[in-house]
Amino acid sequence: MRKIVIAGGSGLVGKQVADLLARNGMDVHLVSRRPSAPSTPNLHEHVAPSDDWSAIMANIKPTVAISCLGTTIRTAGSQEAFKAVDQDLVLAFAAASHNAGAQHFITVSSVGVMPASSNFYLRTKADMEQGLRNIGFQRFDIMRPSLLTGGKREAHRPGEAFGILLSPFVDRLMIGPLRKYASTPSHILAQAIAALAIVQGEGIFIHENDSIRAHAG
Repeated sequence: MRKIVIAGGSGLVGKQVADLLARNGMDVHLVSRRPSAPSTPNLHEHVAPSDDWSAIMANIKPTVAISCLGTTIRTAGSQEAFKAVDQDLVLAFAAASHNAGAQHFITVSSVGVMPASSNFYLRTKADMEQGLRNIGFQRFDIMRPSLLTGGKREAHRPGEAFGILLSPFVDRLMIGPLRKYASTPSHILAQAIAALAIVQGEGIFIHENDSIRAHAG
C-alpha cells in the first residue's frame, strides 16, 4: 500500500483528493498549517508551521507526495505573498518529501503557464514547475486545469465566481486546440489526481483538460 502525503488538503481540490484516496484504502497523511478536521478513516493530519514539515515527512516516509497548495494574489495580499505560497512553499514541500523518500510527485499548476509570460500568476506557476523538475523525482505529474468549477470554496473570489457563472456558455466555444481552456470541474481534477497517485512508471507528464478527464475515468 502506498503512503501518500498531501499539502493543501484543506482546499477545494485537496479535500476531495484526500477523501478519495483514503476511501480507497490508501494511507493518507495531510500536512497543514491549520487543522481541517478530516473525518475519513485512513486520514492522518499533521498540523505544524511549514518549517516543521520536513521533520514530519521524515517520520512519515511517503512514497507519493501531492501538492494542492495554492492561493490568489488578491487573497495573499501581494505578489510576493502569492509567490511565497504558490512557488516557495510548494518547492519546500517537494524537496522535503523527496528527502523523505518520495519518488512520485503530483502538483496542481495552471493551463497557459509560460516562463516568459507577462502574467505574474502564469510566470510564477512556470517557475514552480521548473523548480519541481529540478528536484529529480522518478515520476512527476503536472496538472494544468483551467478555471475550476463546482465544490465549496473557503474564500469568496468574485472574479472566479463570475467566470464560473459564464463557464457553461464560454465552454461551448472551446473546441479544437482551445479545449484545454474550458473549465475543469474540481471533482474531475480530484479524481484524476487520485488515479495518478497509484500509477507506476517514470517520467514527466503534463495533464491538461483532455488528459485530466481521461484519467478521471
